[in-house]
Amino acid sequence: MSTQPLLQRQAQKRIAVPVRVEPKVFFANERTFLSWLHFAVVLGGLAVGLLNFGDKVGKISAAMYTVVAMGVMIYALVIYQYRARAIRQRTGAPYDDRLGPTILCVCLLAAIVTNFVLKFVFD
Repeated sequence: MSTQPLLQRQAQKRIAVPVRVEPKVFFANERTFLSWLHFAVVLGGLAVGLLNFGDKVGKISAAMYTVVAMGVMIYALVIYQYRARAIRQRTGAPYDDRLGPTILCVCLLAAIVTNFVLKFVFD
């Protein structure tokens, strides 16, 4: 019989268990990427419409919207690659990003406000 109490804990041993990644995680990453690209295409379509049918203010706004749309595309690609690598390597890293969408929304808000300001100043 052992002299150790029944409920006594042994040394803190870490057990290496591989992280199981379900296929839906890969698809969720791709779906999020495609959603960001859809937003960028809609914003780029708005920019092309302003470029073709707008006046001087419309062309300036189209350039700003184009820059924001390209920023959204680059952001989506970088985040997609980062998350895909983390999923493949099975790291337990958090996949959320709070800073990127905030920056993109502020840039889009700045483009919209600039569009309104220029429209009221030149008209």
